Amino acid sequence: MYQGVYHGSQKHQPDLDKVLERSWKNNLSKIIITAGNVEESKKALEIARTDGKLYSTVGCHPTRCNEFEESGNPEEYLKSLSDLALNNKDKIVAIGEMGLDYDRLNFCPKETQKKYFELQLSLCSTLKLPMFLHCRNASDDFVRILRKHKNELTPGVVHSFDGNPEDANSILQLGLYIGVNGCSLKTEENLFAITTIPSDRLMIETDCPWCEIRPTHASANDVITHFPSVKKEKWQADQMVKGRNEPCTIVQILEVLARIRDEEEEYLCNQIYKNTMKLFFPYEL
Repeated sequence: MYQGVYHGSQKHQPDLDKVLERSWKNNLSKIIITAGNVEESKKALEIARTDGKLYSTVGCHPTRCNEFEESGNPEEYLKSLSDLALNNKDKIVAIGEMGLDYDRLNFCPKETQKKYFELQLSLCSTLKLPMFLHCRNASDDFVRILRKHKNELTPGVVHSFDGNPEDANSILQLGLYIGVNGCSLKTEENLFAITTIPSDRLMIETDCPWCEIRPTHASANDVITHFPSVKKEKWQADQMVKGRNEPCTIVQILEVLARIRDEEEEYLCNQIYKNTMKLFFPYEL
C-alpha cells in the first residue's frame, strides 16, 4: 500500500518516504517492520537497510505456513529464515510473525499451522532473538504449545491482542508482553480486557497499514490526536490516505489506553517505551 497499489491497482505514486517523514516528525524513534514469510523477511530487511531507525523480523505468519511444504523442503525453508537472521544481527530484532490464526483457516489448516509454529519456536534457542507472536481465535492451542516449549523460549510479545481477561492472564503467566493496536480496541469487552494487563507487560503498535482505530470502534471517542486524510484517488503528499494506517497513529493507541486505564499518559508512555526497549533493544538500556 505504501507503493500506491491497492488490490493490484496503482492509485498513486509510492510514498513510503512521506509515511516515514510523518513518523519521525511525530517523534517515533524506531520502527520494526514485521515479516510474514521468507520473501517478506528479505524485503523487510532491504527496507530496514535504508534507514538507521528501521529494523525488521524474520518469520512465517500462520496463514502462510503452507509455504513450508510448498517449498519442497520445510527444513531448508526454516534455514532460510535462520540464515537471514544470523547474517543480519544489526537489523533483525525478532522471530515472527509466528503463531496460530484460526479465523483464517481457508489460507492454512490448523495442523499445518501448529506444526510450523513449533518448528519456528526451535529458532529461539539458536538465534537468541525475542518472539513476535500472533494469535487469533486459537488461545488454547497457542498457550498449550508455548507451555510445551517453555524451557526453550525467549521473551516475546503477543501482538494485536483481542482476547478476554482469561486469555491475557494465560499469556502473562508465560512471562510474555501483550501488544495492543486498533484491532484490540473495537468493543467494550476489548477495552475492559486491556485494563487488566499490568503496565509493565503492555506494548502498543499500529500493525499498519492495517488495524487503525475506526469511528465505529468503542475506543474512537478516546482519541485526541487526529491526522488529516484524503481518499487514495485524491492522494496528497502531506496527508494520510483514508483507511490506510501509518506508524504516526501510535499516539492514538496511547491516548486511548491512558483514558480507559485512568493512568497519566506520560507515565504510561514511559513505561511502554521501557518495555519495548527491554524486549527488542536491551543493549541500548
